[in-house]
Amino acid sequence: MLLLIVWIVVVVLAVVVLGGIGYGVLGAAARLRREIEGAEHDLRPVLADVQATLEAIERRNAQPSDAR
Repeated sequence: MLLLIVWIVVVVLAVVVLGGIGYGVLGAAARLRREIEGAEHDLRPVLADVQATLEAIERRNAQPSDAR
């Protein structure tokens, strides 16, 4: 009888520990997702500027060389 109680306690503790680990991992994943979305929001204007600069360089390079 005592062995059965010990096994029940071990299983309950294992479930609690694994649940805590899972909760922590899911919380960290949610925080990481929010950080990535925030970084993407902050960097979107910079990416637009870089793309505009690349397009301007391509237009300049497409012109004949004697026009420079």
